[in-house]
Amino acid sequence: MADMKNITVSVEDDVYANARRKAAEKNVSVSHLVAECLRSLSREDELRAERQRLLEDAFQRADARTDRVIAEPFHRSELYDSDFR
Repeated sequence: MADMKNITVSVEDDVYANARRKAAEKNVSVSHLVAECLRSLSREDELRAERQRLLEDAFQRADARTDRVIAEPFHRSELYDSDFR
């Protein structure tokens, strides 16, 4: 198991009560619920960075095509068979 750090979070009473209810519905602790939320934020950042990298790569590939005739369309494989999704 990875090293775990303890944190203290202050929230309003109603937020805590809702978190306890939601945790009980999922049969987990509030701590587990908060940890999942924080992990989700981290994954969102990683996915956003990967999407940005893919976009930049797609634009670089498109820019590399400038030696071709501008009116020439992209080949189907360049649009649909690439890693860009």
